Amino acid sequence: MTDIETRTATEVRMNGRKLTGYAAVFGQETRVLDFSETIQRGAFSKSLASGADILALANHDPKQVLARTKSGTLRLSEDNHGLAFEIDVPDTSTGRDLLALAARSDLGGMSFGFTVDKDGESWNGETRTLKSVTLHEVSVVSSFPAYSGTSVQARARQQRSAAARRIALLEMEAGNVAV
Repeated sequence: MTDIETRTATEVRMNGRKLTGYAAVFGQETRVLDFSETIQRGAFSKSLASGADILALANHDPKQVLARTKSGTLRLSEDNHGLAFEIDVPDTSTGRDLLALAARSDLGGMSFGFTVDKDGESWNGETRTLKSVTLHEVSVVSSFPAYSGTSVQARARQQRSAAARRIALLEMEAGNVAV
């Protein structure tokens, strides 16, 4: 079996108990070890069309499943910008922690785990272009994004006093999100 590669990338927004954003962006070059890499538009289309069960994890940990395509709690699609996702965050300790971190803009971003399909990459010197990959998982990560210009933020975030933030976090933990 080929080793699964991971890339940390892009933006996460919170909307109630949902996290939305992009797990990968197209056409953005990043440095990976000793080479540069770009993801070509359409690189995930074959994988998404296959109907395979793709997981949403916390920090690439298979013991921390947040959602999956098979159950409909993870929705993935490609658009002109990249690999869009929507995760229905579970009411678990991991899920509540991630929502609290997203509300504070403390998450590092998103990442994805993949293997390169046969003839799914091209090289130009030290630059690799991913043309077709098999997507195994997307992960909400607390580390730094590999792709520059990425961010993690809570949607509709409001400026609040310390007391109001504590109340909002308590409501979030109770499932009554008011961010």
